[in-house]
Amino acid sequence: MTNSIEELEHADVILAIGTNTTENHPVIGAVVKRAVRQRNAKLIVIDPREIALTKYAALWLRQKPGTDVAVINGLMNVILSEGFEAKEYVAARTEGFEALKKVVEKYTPEYVETISGVPADQIRAAARMYATAHKSSIMYAMGITQHKTGTDNVKSLANLAMLCGKVGIESGGINPLRGQNNVQGACDMGCLPNVFTAYQQVANEDARTKFEKAWEVKLSPKPGLTIVEITNGAAKGDIRALWVMGENMMLSDPDLHHVEEALKKLDFLVVQDIFLTETGRYADVVLPVACFAEKDGTFTNTERRVQRIRKAVNAPGDAKTDWEIIAAVADKMKYPMNYAMAEAIWEEMRQVTPSYAGITYGRIETAGIQWPCPTTDHPGTRYLHKDRFTRGLGLFHAIEYIPPDELPDKEYPLCLTTGRVLYHYHTGTMTRRAKGTTERCPESLVEINPADAEKYAIHEGQMVRVTTRRGAVEAKATITPRSPEGTIFMNFHFHEVATNLLTNPVLDPVAKIPEYKVCAVRIEAA
Repeated sequence: MTNSIEELEHADVILAIGTNTTENHPVIGAVVKRAVRQRNAKLIVIDPREIALTKYAALWLRQKPGTDVAVINGLMNVILSEGFEAKEYVAARTEGFEALKKVVEKYTPEYVETISGVPADQIRAAARMYATAHKSSIMYAMGITQHKTGTDNVKSLANLAMLCGKVGIESGGINPLRGQNNVQGACDMGCLPNVFTAYQQVANEDARTKFEKAWEVKLSPKPGLTIVEITNGAAKGDIRALWVMGENMMLSDPDLHHVEEALKKLDFLVVQDIFLTETGRYADVVLPVACFAEKDGTFTNTERRVQRIRKAVNAPGDAKTDWEIIAAVADKMKYPMNYAMAEAIWEEMRQVTPSYAGITYGRIETAGIQWPCPTTDHPGTRYLHKDRFTRGLGLFHAIEYIPPDELPDKEYPLCLTTGRVLYHYHTGTMTRRAKGTTERCPESLVEINPADAEKYAIHEGQMVRVTTRRGAVEAKATITPRSPEGTIFMNFHFHEVATNLLTNPVLDPVAKIPEYKVCAVRIEAA
């Protein structure tokens, strides 16, 4: 997030796009509801489904799945044609404006309506509301990123925010809501294939030299592979061994038949987790690890806040912490990792990580600190880009709308979109073992609009078969207007109904994220 969670409560306008916040990020969802109910903030929701936040929205734009770029370009078309852009900000702090302006000229509200289904007058109203407010904040989540155009979607939101001068101000900015508790921290620590810690590029010789000196090894300048690329490599026989940590790819990855084929082709598979997952059942070796309450360390949350975690109970049996297992394996491979405790790893890390350099265990003993925090006397950073962008000038990207990879047709006439529900988390590895959450949400359901249910002769509670070009599953139908006509919704928490047997593995060419949110399906009574 460029800004902080608490700042959302003081925004004049909150634009929530591709985020079912109250179910996927309920704490932040409560902040948004409080902003609307107690501080009179205006909420704009852009989402195909009638999520809970729509009840609090001043405007709800119900776009067709996968048409986000067109809608955002439509908002910018209105802002420019009516003169609401932040002229001084654009001139002083950005570049590439003329190219952007030229592209969005044709995205009139009427034209965007033909693409997205959002009425032209709603596009105008949303554009005016966002642009004219003093403090406007954008929130988004995986409804924006899990498309083959996910990078385009994110850049388009950056265009919109910069066009209106909303980046680098309190209660403004662009705020991606991270999907898991330490995703931000994992990315910050280099758990991406092309960077070291703090997003220092592996291809950068100076960065590489620094880490080679710290670790006393020679490092490759070549970026690694993303998870779907790893799976594809295993399927081809190019990757022979795989070590999976805290990831249940046999439920969370797209086109699960292909994932299963890839795992079976491996010579050796190690799975390291707190429970035996669906992926773990394919493993040659399973390494049991300590959970969050059984170890010391830090998490970095979605607002860049580094927080301590402390061991509360002992891990069961012989389970060890992740770092202890990694260090033990490294030692067997003749690369000694001599750490006495988690804090020793932290101290090494912050020496090579500029944005974390000023954060010590002592400083976050009672309260977290938001990076960047370059020195031990720095207070941390509540919001980013206050006076200048990291790259100097903010860069506009002129982006055209590109349709999803797989649209409905005669054989597969409906659209499937996927997501989470409040009561379960990701692949259910933890929440499906808990009595309360399982009682609240005991099974997977297929959300079907009443018009589609009538068309295909499906009634409430009936078992339906959902089929795509990659596979089929059966689940119980729930008839509801929450899903728009022509679109069904399914969650992916249940191994009994492995929704990702259906999803499209086509990747965003830049971020390499699969297009989970749009694929063509057909439904029939099972």
